[in-house]
Amino acid sequence: MLNQLVETRVQCPYCWEQISLLIDASVELQEYIEDCEICCRPIDFIVAVDEEGHARVQARLQHE
Repeated sequence: MLNQLVETRVQCPYCWEQISLLIDASVELQEYIEDCEICCRPIDFIVAVDEEGHARVQARLQHE
């Protein structure tokens, strides 16, 4: 499963809008910060991908 991108939708923890993410399913555990495409505030994403390529995404407020 080399460089397989999986699209998923999550809710922004600031504005509560649904946003779309592309997850690299070849990386088992990821953490990164990306701005919300609606309200532009920074979201801390934690992504866990299982053996079957299903991604579980947590979207949290980004603390400075």
